[in-house]
Amino acid sequence: MKIGFIGLGIMGKPMSKNLIKAGHELVVYNRSQDGMDALVACGATAVSNPAEVAQQCKLIITMLPNSPHVKEVVMGEHGILEGASEGTILIDMSSIAPLASQEICKACAEKGVKMLDAPVSGGEPKAIDATLSIMVGGNKAVFDEVYDILMVMGSSAVHCGDIGAGNTTKLANQVIVALNIAAVSEAFMLSTKAGVDPEKVFDAIKGGLAGSTVMNAKIPMITEGNFNPGFKIDLHIKDLNNALETGHGVGSPLPLTSYVMEMMQTLHADGYGQNDHSALVKYYEKLTGTEVRK
Repeated sequence: MKIGFIGLGIMGKPMSKNLIKAGHELVVYNRSQDGMDALVACGATAVSNPAEVAQQCKLIITMLPNSPHVKEVVMGEHGILEGASEGTILIDMSSIAPLASQEICKACAEKGVKMLDAPVSGGEPKAIDATLSIMVGGNKAVFDEVYDILMVMGSSAVHCGDIGAGNTTKLANQVIVALNIAAVSEAFMLSTKAGVDPEKVFDAIKGGLAGSTVMNAKIPMITEGNFNPGFKIDLHIKDLNNALETGHGVGSPLPLTSYVMEMMQTLHADGYGQNDHSALVKYYEKLTGTEVRK
């Protein structure tokens, strides 16, 4: 199948490569040339703007940083809607505000374009090995139509409700992940300060109730001092901003999220915004003057 893919960053690049590996023909656009060159080397065709992608493809996937970027790519000058024809399907796999998804979907509907919001969880490692968890909002019939395409990039794809439901689900996911990393950082600083080897603590508790996918993924990074980004602190700040805004809008209090947001903002101010979100441990390391390492 001929698929358009816009946004070839940390996540979009491996996701699009997996589509090529599965035998699909890709037409790609990215703001920076490096991203496109990497996909062209894998057999994709590069074009000069999103409208050109839409002129060539009836199915388009976007994977962009935040709401304004998706709005620009879809609704802006030389955007997808300039080139799209009636019946085109847009799958926005970016993590954006649910209200933004609804606004973009309304503009798409006026052009006869069908849209799903389908953010993902799993970070770069799961994007590479095609085991992302995909949360989808929009028309169920459209979801069923593209399900097999989604499953090329993920190990699960769940229809969560109407447009915006995918991003609402993703916000819930991001709240849980942020709080989990903060809890892991706090607990392992406690064990380190008390003189207990963090690797022994990890081995002892990972199979019990405190065990989690987050802890399994992040403790090895923390103890090795490896904060190369699978998912950057600055991007998690963006997601928590969207969560807080959505929570305020629907009347759902998020006090723990607010506190972790301030921790992340502190790390951003200290120059760690491009680190992996496991670098939340540096907040505690700054307070204690102690590192959680092997």
